[in-house]
Formats: sequence, C-alpha cells, structure tokens
Amino acid sequence: MRYSNSFIAKIAFLVIGSIIGIGSLIYSNYIASELAHKEHREVQLWSHSMRLQALGDGRSALFASLVDENTSIPAIIIDEFLQVQWSQNIDSNKINKPKRLRSTLEKMASADRPPIVIQLSNGRSNTVFYDESLLLQGLYWFPLIQIVIIGVFLMLAMMTFRSAQQSEQNKIWVGMSKETAHQLGTPTSSLLGWVEYLRTQPSTPEIVDEMDKDIIRLMKVAERFSKIGSTTITTPTNIYHTVQSVTDYFQTRIPKAVFLKLQSTTDMPLQALINPSLFEWVLENLFKNALDALAGKGYIDVTLSQNSKYIIIDVKDTGKGIPKTSWKTIFKPGYTTKTRGWGLGLSLSKRIVEQYHKGKIFVLSSETDKGSIFRIELKKL
Repeated sequence: MRYSNSFIAKIAFLVIGSIIGIGSLIYSNYIASELAHKEHREVQLWSHSMRLQALGDGRSALFASLVDENTSIPAIIIDEFLQVQWSQNIDSNKINKPKRLRSTLEKMASADRPPIVIQLSNGRSNTVFYDESLLLQGLYWFPLIQIVIIGVFLMLAMMTFRSAQQSEQNKIWVGMSKETAHQLGTPTSSLLGWVEYLRTQPSTPEIVDEMDKDIIRLMKVAERFSKIGSTTITTPTNIYHTVQSVTDYFQTRIPKAVFLKLQSTTDMPLQALINPSLFEWVLENLFKNALDALAGKGYIDVTLSQNSKYIIIDVKDTGKGIPKTSWKTIFKPGYTTKTRGWGLGLSLSKRIVEQYHKGKIFVLSSETDKGSIFRIELKKL
C-alpha cells in the first residue's frame, strides 16, 4: 500500500508530538518525585529541630534556621488538643476555626505525606502536618499543559499544511481549466465553420443538426473550464428546465438498453440561484457516472422535489452500487474505479455545488448490484 506525502507528514507530526509529550511527562514526573522527596526530608529536619528545641539541645538553633528558610512548603504544628502551635505558608482563614482546621489537616494528611509526631520532654507530643509546595503542584500540571500546547501547535501546523496544500491544488485546478478552455477554443471554431459548410451541401439535415448540438456542447465545455477560478455569476433559474435540457441531450446519445426518465413531484416552479452552464456540468457528471455503473443496460430516474428550504434533485440508477465506505471518498480528487479516467468528475461536481452554489451533493443511498441514488440540494428562492 502506498501512502501520500501529506499522510506521511501528518503521521510524522503526530509521532514527534507524542514522543515530546510522553518524554516531557516522564521527565516532569521524575523531577516532581525528586522534589517531593526533598520536601519530605526538609519537613523531617524541621521536626527534628522542634524535638531538639523541646529537649533544650543547643544544636536546635542550626535546625531552626532551616525552618526560617522555608518560604514555599505549607506546614502546621498542632498539639494533642488540636491547637495550632505554629504554621507557615498557609492562609489563616483555613485554620482559624476548628472545622476549617480539621478539613485542612485531612487534606494535608496522605500516604505520601504522613504526619510527623514530635515527642516533648513533658511526655506530651505535637504533630507536624505539611503539604506540597506551590512549585511542586505546578510541576505536576506542567507536562499536561505542555502536552496541550504541543497539541495546539501540531493542530495549527497541520491546518497550515493542509491550507497550503489546498491552495496549491486550487492553483492546479485553475491552471488546468484555463489551459483546457484555451485548447478547446481553436478546434471548436474550426468545427463551426465545417458545419456551416455542410449545411450548403446536399446531405442529411438531421446529422448536421446533431453535429451542431455537439459543437454547441463543446463550446459550453470550454466556457465551463474558463469559469473555474473566476467569479461565478448566478441567476434565478427554473431548475426543471435546466435538468430537462441535459436529459434531452443524453436521450439520443445513450445505449438503447438504457432508459432515462425525468419526473417532478410538484407542479410549482422550482426556482434557484444557479449558473446554468456550471450546473449542467454537474448533472452531466452524474449521468455519466450512472451510465458507467449500468454498463449498457438499466434505468436512470431523475426526480425533482422540494421541501420548505431546498429544491431536491435525485439521480437514481440500477447499476452496480457503491460500498458505504466509499460514499465520501468518491468525491475526493483522483478517486476512480475506471481503468481510464482521472477521477475528477465528482470532485468538480462537489466543488461547483458547494462552493459556487452553496448547496449540497452526496450519496443518499446505495446497495451492491441494486443501484445508487445521488442527491443534490439547492436553496430555493
């Protein structure tokens, strides 16, 4: 299986971001664990200082200086009657009432931070409760914040990459369209001259008329390609008449074993803002795809209807059907099941309907060997 460069780039972004995020999480947890052990040892030293002070040991002054240097670790010392003997780095509102004090002590006590008991010389004891410093608490959150930042960065990078890719694709679309229109112009003009010459010669008028219709169709194709990338002008149009003109053109050009039928479920005029030339292109693409699915035999039913907001055009065929996993994929450039073809028809149709006409086009339903229904929805006037 071959993967596109854009797919590989996205996977690379995700892998690099994941490695950075996981590495940051592991390292930050390691630093947090070391800092927690350090803070625990500091509290043990404070407790030892308190014990020395209680015993009247002269070395207590040295250890007491460690207590004075603590500017970040919240700590409380209480006696046996839950009276606060000393506190540091704690909001006084959290300990000024018995209930608040008890709640604070319950939150501070944990398996990782067991309270430290200090035995006094008079047989009584004090207990030291302590909590993680703000620095340590922030360090626990840091990797998660970092992962979010990396995720946002990766998302923005992928969006920028995708936007640049779409911009490049648009330039290719427009360039190919303009060049195709230019290439069609010269032979079409020449064919018009030959048709006018044939009209002056003894021949079958019906054949000349059909040739004239095909040349007019070629001129429309050239006009459509020239409009890609340009400002599209839409006008109020009777959708039934537009669909009927495309249906009539195909009626004389489809195999005899294929039956094409157009019907409308309403007698009301179906008016919408469209560019007739471009919208006919969409219908032709749907009809051609239906013919390919039929393989020379079957039915194509085109039904027009409406609801409160939209004019609905359903193109139903009795062909080979489309797997449900491909309902969205078939509208992507390059997707095709034909041995010959670029897979641009449905992609162009989607662009024309959604970008130029602000409508919708999608596979309504499909079943293997029973057929498919493509639906177009246009905002009605």
